[in-house]
Amino acid sequence: RERILKLVDADSFLEIGTFVTTPTKDGSPLASTFVCGLAEIDGRPVAIGGEDFSVEGGGTGVHLPQAKGGWGGFIEEFALGYRIPLIMLINGVGGSVILQDAIGYPELQAANPTFPMFDLMEKVPVLAAVLGPTAGSSAARAHLSHFSVMTKDNGCLFAGGPPVVKQAMGLDIDKFALGGADVHVKTSGLIDNQAANEDEALAQLRQVFAYLPNNVGERPLVKTEWSENDQEELLAIVSPSTRRIYDAQALIRCVADTGSFFEITPDYGRSVRLGFGRIEGHTVGMIASDSRTLAGSLDVQSSLKQTKFVEMCDRFHIPIAYFADVPGFLVGPKAEEAGVLKFGAMALRAIQKAKVPIYTVQVRRSYGLGGVATGSADPMSIRLCWPSAVWGDMPLEGGVEAAFRAELDAAPPEERAALKEKLVKTFERQTSVWRAIENFSGEEMIDPRHTRRYLARLVKLFYRRPFSGPAA
Repeated sequence: RERILKLVDADSFLEIGTFVTTPTKDGSPLASTFVCGLAEIDGRPVAIGGEDFSVEGGGTGVHLPQAKGGWGGFIEEFALGYRIPLIMLINGVGGSVILQDAIGYPELQAANPTFPMFDLMEKVPVLAAVLGPTAGSSAARAHLSHFSVMTKDNGCLFAGGPPVVKQAMGLDIDKFALGGADVHVKTSGLIDNQAANEDEALAQLRQVFAYLPNNVGERPLVKTEWSENDQEELLAIVSPSTRRIYDAQALIRCVADTGSFFEITPDYGRSVRLGFGRIEGHTVGMIASDSRTLAGSLDVQSSLKQTKFVEMCDRFHIPIAYFADVPGFLVGPKAEEAGVLKFGAMALRAIQKAKVPIYTVQVRRSYGLGGVATGSADPMSIRLCWPSAVWGDMPLEGGVEAAFRAELDAAPPEERAALKEKLVKTFERQTSVWRAIENFSGEEMIDPRHTRRYLARLVKLFYRRPFSGPAA
């Protein structure tokens, strides 16, 4: 309850199920393992629930004829019925032999009523925070959300905790090494963000909540007060040379309203940076290739990360600005073994199926299928190209090496480099992006300093467009 009160507006929490109890070994009742109710955040309604870890470790409460929430149950049905966002504060042990004993028989898991959670993901924003040790069904619940955050100081989650691992595998392992924030934020990608402590995690929930609508039948609220950054800074942030890296987050922050960019999944799939920002007060999904990691190539992690974010933006009617500088999908034996094309195809499908416009700002490179994953052929989408932009089927040097391998290998060693340079220069003339612009391959070549102006006009047009979202 203290966590809920810290998260929501003052005096707005109305608890539901206050007097529900939990059975114990000696038959004396305890308070419920799950707390839930109705509240407000920034004056907007929200359903909220969470395990009380101080009661039987926050077990699932299978003894109840109707679960209060956590893995299906009342609070999920309540949020779905009223079409209001749901926030879950997760800190529970999942199943429990003690609670199972209370009903006298083991339930068949396939019969559990978990469907409200999946319907919720289709209809309303679902946010989750992992605030302590969490296992089993409670742990899985964290991923059934549009945004999740875990505390670094105490959060950890796993399918089975250290005692289960010890029993099954004979392995002694610390709970944080098994499923701490570093594991799930940086390696598995199960959790989007980490926070230093509980207060910071709750603050992140409030931040993300502010960008999202109440349900799929509405658009995000527009902020009336905003300020912009000096767009001259863009010229200093990005070098025209594709051999020089730059700060992709600084690029996004410069174009977005001052202080409005909130990064999501910053420690996973780092060749792509993404999150919510605002342009003239309007919520925009912002994505940027990051040349500092894998030269900006899309790998398995960044493809999964981008797919989830694009689908979330599309579901909640949030237009996307994509600052593209991608040499393609990651190549090499390790990338192929990891299934880069399989997961890359998911990123392609998500962005091409999106009904919201994708405003591609072609910063520098766009090659091959990786380039296809940065834009959309939808009529509302548009490509704004910077003078530093270059694109094609593949980078010229590699393309010439592949297409003219026989001729290059037949040349004397001392002449090979000169022949390759000659071929590259020949194709440079034929593949000039200016020739592509002349043929309307990209809609407009712009001064980088005018990027925000173009995006602001386009975003406002989308927000003024007659609403045609899915049925709420």
